[in-house]
Amino acid sequence: MREQFVIEGNHRLHGEVTVSGNKNAALKMLPACLLTDEPVVLTNVPDIADVRVTLELLRRLGCEVELLGDHRVRVHAREIVTYELDPEMCVRTRASIVFAGPMLARTGRVEFAPPGGDVIGRRRLDTHILALERLGTTVEFDGRFVMTTGGLRGADVLLDEASVTATENAVMAAVLARGTTVLRNVASEPHVQNLCHMLNGMGAQILGVGTNCLTIEGVERLHGGEFRVEADYLEVVSFIGAAAVTGSEIRIRQADPQYLDMPALVFRKLGVAWEVEGSDILVPRGQALTIERDLGNQIPSIKAQPWPAFPSDMMSIALTVATQSAGTVLFHEWMYNSRFFFTDKLSAMGARIFLCDPHRAVVHGPTVLRAVHAISSPDIRAGMALLLAALCARGTTTIRNIGQIDRGYERVEEKMRGLGANIRREPAPT
Repeated sequence: MREQFVIEGNHRLHGEVTVSGNKNAALKMLPACLLTDEPVVLTNVPDIADVRVTLELLRRLGCEVELLGDHRVRVHAREIVTYELDPEMCVRTRASIVFAGPMLARTGRVEFAPPGGDVIGRRRLDTHILALERLGTTVEFDGRFVMTTGGLRGADVLLDEASVTATENAVMAAVLARGTTVLRNVASEPHVQNLCHMLNGMGAQILGVGTNCLTIEGVERLHGGEFRVEADYLEVVSFIGAAAVTGSEIRIRQADPQYLDMPALVFRKLGVAWEVEGSDILVPRGQALTIERDLGNQIPSIKAQPWPAFPSDMMSIALTVATQSAGTVLFHEWMYNSRFFFTDKLSAMGARIFLCDPHRAVVHGPTVLRAVHAISSPDIRAGMALLLAALCARGTTTIRNIGQIDRGYERVEEKMRGLGANIRREPAPT
């Protein structure tokens, strides 16, 4: 059933919220359970659409999957009964690609359809192929991928780009490969670190976690255990943005703030600051919401770059916050050529945004946003950005295609209502 959000904007938020586990970590830690024939328990697993698809992929491979309650999941890959990932499941999530590494390590073969995911521009798979081939994989493609290996072996692998999912695929393949693997120019995002710490807890030998060079000594087998999915820092920043645009004070519980240093620097340019209190984030009311000029009174720019720089997935949220900040700022998204294609919807709400080209947008604020009827969510992060815009807009906004938002945010309308937002989920007209 298609659903929509109906949001009456221009209300202050208040109170506290606990964010869910990191979507991007859970979607890789679940396939990592294939690397052992012992049971693995993951805690703080978000109950979102993409996770449910990943769990179904594991079931269809022959894994025992048990939902233990309280966001705990038990996966026991005692045996794997097929090499082929269900094609209908693959096209429903981008993360299906990261089944390749653990399946090759465990069974020596995997077959799957090209992955789906957000439509934010070209998302190449070449880096995955190059890394897995260096580790001893033969890759064939004729509308679907067939990957085989007679035995993975360690290698010196230089990734041609710091791809998150290619890094994760290579790491999961390398932990059971014969010999030593050196992975260079790897991604080091929080979810990559979360996965590596899990694998080390299972008996892997990965050095350099958190850097752009990993050294992996292959081991014969991994064991099970219990591991926590860390807080979703993208959801944390989404709630920070919600507080900022509505002029509200909220507390975000169990936010794992150790990953928010760079977002704090960037949001300070937009006149937004927060306080760290233990594992909590407190966003005070009365933010400056004034663009901080660069030296020489120059217009500042916010550019998406690999971690530990500002991540691409935060650009949509930051851009929406900028519509409520006084001044002018340039956003530069070099990774994805469709990331900014939701800005026309913000413009329809009254935002002053000049889209220079697919990769650059100039925002001049502040502007009073007006509610619009029946705007559609094109991807996960743009959907949340539109929700933030609706929270501060005057009037009632309807957001369609919220299945996109549900892929990355667990019961977001319930969390927002708990903070005082006037938002409801209802069936969408056909």
